[in-house]
Amino acid sequence: MSKPLPVVDYLKIPEKGEPYLEGYRCKKCGATYLGERNVCSKCFARDEMEVIRLSDKGTLHSFAIVYRSFPGIDVPYVSAIVDLEGGGTIKGNLINIEPDPDKIKFSMPVKVTFGDALGRKDKEGNSYLSYFFEPI
Repeated sequence: MSKPLPVVDYLKIPEKGEPYLEGYRCKKCGATYLGERNVCSKCFARDEMEVIRLSDKGTLHSFAIVYRSFPGIDVPYVSAIVDLEGGGTIKGNLINIEPDPDKIKFSMPVKVTFGDALGRKDKEGNSYLSYFFEPI
């Protein structure tokens, strides 16, 4: 069985150990970003970005319950924006919670989890690994 492929380039799957999300932090101002960069968008420092492992815990900043999507995508689902502990803001799906606005609370603690990317496969039949958020 082959190792799954990361669904995004900032999802790292080490040979040993658990998957994690990778970010970049400015050594000058501390701003944290997803995706590779060599210039800080906050203070404009050049070549001051360091690679960091992002936290697997955060708080729910915003969410939307999606009722209509592309064919083949199960609805409803919860699309969420999460502020990670230690810096970084990321979008993903909130799982293992009823898609009911009365059950979802802003600032609720969540954790990053990893799992199959909803059955998606590449041309060669390799599966993808994705990240999700779950209430703590």
